Amino acid sequence: MAKYPRLTQLGRAVAAPSSPDAAVIETVPNPRPRDLYLVRFAAPEFTSLCPMTGQPDFAHLVIDYAPRAKLVESKSLKLFLGSFRNHGAFHEDCTLTVGQRLTKVLAPRWLRIGGYWYPRGGMPIDVFWQTGVPPKGLWLPDQGVPPYRGR
Repeated sequence: MAKYPRLTQLGRAVAAPSSPDAAVIETVPNPRPRDLYLVRFAAPEFTSLCPMTGQPDFAHLVIDYAPRAKLVESKSLKLFLGSFRNHGAFHEDCTLTVGQRLTKVLAPRWLRIGGYWYPRGGMPIDVFWQTGVPPKGLWLPDQGVPPYRGR
């Protein structure tokens, strides 16, 4: 990756991070830092572990952000999200950890995350967090995940 020499994961075989804290989120320069636009990442197969039982929990995460100077490099984001697979934490903590860590690394104009968790104990838990009011003029589509309905 001659154009992006600081990237350590893209284009290379990389071991999965042992934990969210050990994961490295990499960025690239935003080629359009003055333009107001939205970037969306959807992770429909996000997994973590229940901190009490050790059983797997599943969620559909939707991350929207309006970048400033940096864009998140998607492979590093996938590795970060995958690092939760063996991490025990409640739904709220996982969702906010992802949103707040990305905010710290990217310093975006605005970021929101929707954590649409599948039922645990018969009750779905959806968790939403954002950095503040969206910038005026930002096109903000619906996250597209319908509320959970029993089968």
